Amino acid sequence: QVQVVESGGGLVQPGGSLRLSCAASGSILSFVSMGWYRQAPGKERELVARLFSGGGKTNYADSVKDRFTVSRDSAKNTVYLQMNSLKSEDTAVYYCNVDVIERFRRSEYWGQGTQVTVSS
Repeated sequence: QVQVVESGGGLVQPGGSLRLSCAASGSILSFVSMGWYRQAPGKERELVARLFSGGGKTNYADSVKDRFTVSRDSAKNTVYLQMNSLKSEDTAVYYCNVDVIERFRRSEYWGQGTQVTVSS
């Protein structure tokens, strides 16, 4: 089994910054990708940013490009989301997602979510 734990959410004013962290642990042989999704009230969950292993390719939602940066500390099995110039429309629950290779299978796991609220 794999455990995924997020941290770093909170309340921030428009224009401010936050950094989310997500640590994965358990029966992981290797990572395919690690990333962040978000879900605002009344909306579907959407991709925010994703980082792929073996080359470091990244994908970002158009709405966060040039404001958010996804990065990874391989030694700690941790992925980060640095969020700058936050806007009210960034308010959502942010979920970490990891795509991993375990001993006999490839699996996907989600964290419990962390609330980000952007408001004055």
